[in-house]
Parts: sequence; structure tokens; C-alpha cells
Amino acid sequence: MATEQLLSQCQRRPDSGALLLLLMAFMMCPSPTSSAALTTTTLVQPPELTLLAGAAEKGAVCLDGSPPGYQLQRGSGSGSHNWIVYLEGGGWCSTIEDCSKRKKTGLGSSNLMKAVQLAGIFSNDQRQNYDFYNWNIVFVRYCDGASFSGDAEGNDQDGSKLFFRGLRIWEAVIDDLMKKGLANAKQALLSGCSSGGLATLLHCDDFSARFPRTVSVKCFFDAGFFLDKKDIYGEKFIRSIYNGVVHLQNVSKVLPRDCLAKKEPTDCFFPSEVIKSINTPTFILNSGYDSWQINNILVPDESSPTTSWLSCKADIRKCDSRQIKEVHGLRKTLIDDLKVVECKEDWGFFIDSCFTHCQTPFRISWDSPISPRLGNKTISEAFGDWHFGRSQEVKQIDCEYPCNPTCSTLLPS
Repeated sequence: MATEQLLSQCQRRPDSGALLLLLMAFMMCPSPTSSAALTTTTLVQPPELTLLAGAAEKGAVCLDGSPPGYQLQRGSGSGSHNWIVYLEGGGWCSTIEDCSKRKKTGLGSSNLMKAVQLAGIFSNDQRQNYDFYNWNIVFVRYCDGASFSGDAEGNDQDGSKLFFRGLRIWEAVIDDLMKKGLANAKQALLSGCSSGGLATLLHCDDFSARFPRTVSVKCFFDAGFFLDKKDIYGEKFIRSIYNGVVHLQNVSKVLPRDCLAKKEPTDCFFPSEVIKSINTPTFILNSGYDSWQINNILVPDESSPTTSWLSCKADIRKCDSRQIKEVHGLRKTLIDDLKVVECKEDWGFFIDSCFTHCQTPFRISWDSPISPRLGNKTISEAFGDWHFGRSQEVKQIDCEYPCNPTCSTLLPS
């Protein structure tokens, strides 16, 4: 598999290893029967949903005023003092109307949450999650609609209150976890996917600062590199969403100060700006052809796309040559934005070319026989090599779609 590296001015040792193709045909075109067998995880009881006691007194509440929650899976053995804190994703709400609808779902009210089954990076099966199977895992549930970052309140359309308290939720959850053993961690990893991935970036250095320097603290964000990109008709739809979130929910407290000194708050909510200020070692996992971004940034429903674009954004294999050129533009923007961190020796990234979104929470993506591979390594293997220093450098960028035969059509999109 051809793998592209960023055109770098950094002094780096060239990769002497051959980048190999996977030749097994079932990986390139798996049958439903074989893929089910390969990706099925033995179901166990999901970790209990814990609601924060005393959260209301701190103002750390979901959109509807209910307490926030998390699921804790305790580690064991050599992993008993190591922690992963993972922030759930689920988009944003940028208007009173949107947030009013959201508070009537599990993404706005813990009254409507249920414990969810955990897999992928959460798995406690060593065969499926070799490096982290016995770590303490915390899955922090998302119920504020602003990437755990807002601090405000508003009036709902029915006259009740809407609470935009993502920042207080973040602080209350971390404080609670510190009392439950996180304070004694030997290794700590902050992670999340989608809007939870953005939250990981926004809180990365704050998380790191809570530990002594002797503790290994790193960040890992998945599918959270949302691009400040125009849609197919030249409009910046995603910027209008971000602008609404930033101002409605007052997220300025978590935005990088050096960015705010030079730019508008909405600019500073985009990952391309946030990464410039992060000092903690960080690993970026993203697809150059992220299915959510194709569907919501490049071709949002609000742009009233044509029938051919509707087919393309639902299934990249149905894009014509003109549409593929537009989609390639997303990848180019991502690669250009990553040049900011290419010379940071303690950073890493894995940018595949699969039509998917969020790859850490699913076994099929994280580490299975049909997982995406770069340099003949799965995401789990590449991230583990970076995290534990088993490789000198892990900075892999896939070639353009459709070059990678390990991009299965079964990946979640």
C-alpha cells in the first residue's frame, strides 16, 4: 500500500521499512458471513452508568438540568493504575431550537441515557485490545451539545431553562474521577471521537496539568479534526454552526488564549487553530475522507444537493470523477492543516483514506482482520507503537482514495 508522508522540512530519518499490501482477498472484499465472524465481540454486561452526585450544586448539569454521567470499567493487574478517559461525541446544538430538541434525547438528558456496550479501545479482551485491555476505562457521556466546553444558560421555547454547562461537567467529572483513583494514575490518556475528539483537544493541556510531571499523560483524538471548509456551493455551513455554538454556549473559556488574542472565537474553535497551542503529546486519528464531514461539511443537507450528490455522499463509491475531485479537496485541506504539527517529535497521526467516521470505539476498525492498515499496521498497533515508544515515529498519511484495499465497505460510516 502506498503511503504518503507530509512534505516536511523536519530532520527525520527516512522510513526504511517496506510498506506492504495485504494480499488476502477476503480482506479486500469480505463476505457478510466471514466479516460477522471476524468482528463479533463476546457481549458482556456494559459498565454501569454512574450519575454525579452533587452535580446540580456545582451547576454541572445536562441541557435539561439533569446530572451528567459516565461509565467506569475498572482496570486490573498491570493496568490497574493506568487510565483512559474517553469523551463521547454526538454533534452540537447551535440554536435554542436545536438545543430544545436535543434535551429530549440521551444527548441532552441523563434521564434518557442508558448504559452502552463498549468495544474497540474499550475492550477488556487482550486479543482485541492488546495494549489497553486491562486499563481503567471511563466513558464520559455527552449531554451539553458544545464539546464539554460551554458555560451559560438560556430560556427554552417552553419557558424552562436550558443549561449550557459543558465546561462545568468536564470539571466535575474529572474531580470525581480523581477521587476514585485517577489522581494516582501512572499513565493517563484523554481521548474521544467526533465532537468528543474536539473536546479532547480543547481540554488536553488542562487534563495534563492535573498530574505530576512524573506521570505519562497523552491525548488521542479520533475523527475530531473538523475542517473550516466551504461546501460544494461555496458556503461555509460548518462555520455558521460553530459560530452559533461558540456564542450561544459561551465556550471562550476553553479556547486558546494566544488564538483569541489574534482571531475571532469561532476561528479558535476549529482544530486547525487549537492544535497550535497544545503542549501535551497528542495522536491524531482521522480519515482523509471522513464520512461525517463529507455529509455535513462538504455536502450538507441544507445545501439542497442534487440526486447525484445525495448518492455520492451516502456512498463514496458512487461519486463521479467531478465529485471525487471535490472530495479529494477535503483530504488536501486536512493534510495542509497537519503541517503545523509535523515537526513535533512527540506527536503522531494515522490518516487513512477510508469512508468512515470514528474508528476507536469499534472492533472492526480498531483491531480486527479487516481493520484499515497503513504500513501493514492496524490503528491499534500504530497507536500502541506511538504511545509506548515502540517506533521512532508514527506519522502515516494514506494515499488518495481508492488506493487502500484494506478500507472495507463494512466500516461504520
